[in-house]
Amino acid sequence: MTSLRRTRLTLSVALLGLLAGCGGDPVRPTPPPAAVPVTPAKPVKIGIALGGGAAKGFAHIGVIKMLEANGFEPVVVSGTSAGSVVGALYASGMDAFQMQSKAVALDEASIRDVRLFSGGLVQGQKLQDYVNAQVGNRPAEKLSKPFAAVATQLETGERTVFVRGNVGQAVRASSSIPGVFEPVKIGKYNYIDGGVVSPVPVDAARQLGADIVIAVDISSKASGKAPTGMLGIVNQSISIMGQRLGEQELARADVIIRPKVLDIGAADFGQRNNAILEGEKAAMAAMPQIRAKVQQLQKARAAALAPPPPKPKCDEPSRVGRLMGRKEKCEG
Repeated sequence: MTSLRRTRLTLSVALLGLLAGCGGDPVRPTPPPAAVPVTPAKPVKIGIALGGGAAKGFAHIGVIKMLEANGFEPVVVSGTSAGSVVGALYASGMDAFQMQSKAVALDEASIRDVRLFSGGLVQGQKLQDYVNAQVGNRPAEKLSKPFAAVATQLETGERTVFVRGNVGQAVRASSSIPGVFEPVKIGKYNYIDGGVVSPVPVDAARQLGADIVIAVDISSKASGKAPTGMLGIVNQSISIMGQRLGEQELARADVIIRPKVLDIGAADFGQRNNAILEGEKAAMAAMPQIRAKVQQLQKARAAALAPPPPKPKCDEPSRVGRLMGRKEKCEG
């Protein structure tokens, strides 16, 4: 046997020995990554901002009915004027069907107390008493849902948001159409219809903690035709005065629903069923947009809470590598 063959044989035997030795070294399994506690994402808080519009306000009931039917129940409520009336009843714990039943049974005389030469044709005390009776005479902070009624301070023209205290009084202030209702004195200030400064109270709903605000706009737009009746004229005048501010605030809503109630007069309580139906139609048309907004926020929250991917663990260099003197790169 030549020296070259002996050398090859010796190397082969040595290599076999190394491999045999490797086989005896048990492979240590990589331990599973430690379980990371998963914090559930916060539920999306939907707020609804109900705008003013006198008898058109029955449309709000139809909107709420469809939101509930599709699993998007608002948890905070803000309202201006007629919207504050519906909003107070909803925040008290009534569902849309209960409110519809109340609307159908409503006798207009039960909320209208006419008194001439007193700063307005309607005093508003009956409306205040009606609302308080419906909410069980609870203050705003004791209602089932957070609620805000928006009014205008007569002395300064400033927006005032009522979130505590007498619900009926706050609704009365929010609904006191100038020239029709008497201004409402609360403390040392007088208050009139909130539609002058906040026709659809989007910001109030956001301040109550809403993640997504659905605005319901039933205001009268200037259409080239003069409204009929004194209440219609006054109501459209308020809409025109608050139009610029209203557009800016509406732009801050996530979804805007506009029921087709322009042909319903401000004092046309006989059209209440039609107004509710138009609210239902408008809400259903907006449902894909609402669903997309909710899903988008849910995905963003889930992504923010997801744990980071585990870092790859470095395996111990193999025995063959150690014996052969190789330097093995360890990633991670």
